[in-house]
Amino acid sequence: MMTYLTTGDTGYDEARSVWNAMVDRRPAAIARCASTEDVVAAVQYGRLNGLEIAVRCGGHNIAGLAVPEGGLMIDLTPMHEVRVDPSLRRAWVQGGALLGELDRAAQEYGLATTAGNVSHTGVGGLTLGGGMGWLARRFGLACDNVISYEVVTADGSVVRASADENPDLFWGLRGGGGNFGIVTMFEFQLHHIGTRALSVEFTYPMAKGFEVLRRWRDLNANAPREATFTAGLTKDDRGGGVGKESSTVTVGYVWVGEGGYDLLPAFRELGPIEESVEETTYLKLQSRDDNVQGHRYRRYWKGHYFKSLPDEAIRALLQVPDVGVSLQAYGGAIADVPDDDAAFSHRDTQFEFVTATRWEDPAEDEDRIGALRAYAATLEPYAHGAYVNTLNDDPINRAFPPAKLARLVALKTVYDPENVFHLNQNIRPRRGMMVV
Repeated sequence: MMTYLTTGDTGYDEARSVWNAMVDRRPAAIARCASTEDVVAAVQYGRLNGLEIAVRCGGHNIAGLAVPEGGLMIDLTPMHEVRVDPSLRRAWVQGGALLGELDRAAQEYGLATTAGNVSHTGVGGLTLGGGMGWLARRFGLACDNVISYEVVTADGSVVRASADENPDLFWGLRGGGGNFGIVTMFEFQLHHIGTRALSVEFTYPMAKGFEVLRRWRDLNANAPREATFTAGLTKDDRGGGVGKESSTVTVGYVWVGEGGYDLLPAFRELGPIEESVEETTYLKLQSRDDNVQGHRYRRYWKGHYFKSLPDEAIRALLQVPDVGVSLQAYGGAIADVPDDDAAFSHRDTQFEFVTATRWEDPAEDEDRIGALRAYAATLEPYAHGAYVNTLNDDPINRAFPPAKLARLVALKTVYDPENVFHLNQNIRPRRGMMVV
């Protein structure tokens, strides 16, 4: 049964809080939906009352788009049921479920599908933007593993989208974000992976960063699909103390399944100052980057896609200020899918780059954001687009090339001609726009 929360109600402030503490907006009402029928009613209520509509699942969007000032938040978090059929290797996941809930239900049978790297991320937001994860090089992105969607459209209709039913909508939902409706049920293909994972990290002084990143890049070119290469840079101008490196480069990989040790000698040859080779479970791997205090921090990030990583880009990467930097390899099954098969674009990406920073004092906002933007700008000459789910104040055409964007605009014009669902990485319809 749906409940509405307004200012002063118990649970209102908790429901409007999201992962980025810079977002402090106050919806006129929060509709906590328990069923698809509730979502239909909430959409109709919002439109009847002229309220700006936003949708919340995990609340991880960096721009806080789930929280409309003075509008209606449609909160899907009560809709978090996951049902698994191990014989069919299928999972049916409600629109408000978190990745950890999907992972736990599937792992009871040694099954999984591609999901992100933080277990308290929403299944919906991640999947609608594409959905990168540790299994993507083997099985494709999260959106590549969706068999069907149940969707509430802007006019309150409930439709099913699959390869055979409303295939145009199915195409757009696979990477086009939340532009075309509210997904209340995902049907996923699952894969047998067992329960084992291997996490490998080697840390080197920043002075060896160029040599290390070049070798890491070259090793990735022939890496098995079970391995997802990762890299991170840490700059600390305050110094690390006597006998301790303060600025470092960390490279390695994640391997899901049995094996994964054959790659270790190549990294050890480079002389790391620290080494971590950890056998773990897939469930622990999926939650290792969780941050239970995430809502207390102010956050900002930028992302790029790289088709290659030339030496000049590596040199630019190494000029990192005091921000977090990560690289994650694409390729494999991601690139197997023809570009025209789904809205998701830039399947020829080799590496995803994200630089992020977090802080607590609002007085630091301008300096923190400015430094990160300036650093990210130095990598733009080597970039070829960006991941929809890392966009914040970026134009939508960074995620989609012109021909793909034109097709998405046409689809938006059919399914949401008044741009009711515009609090997202928005694709505007051709006419009748609510927001200009």
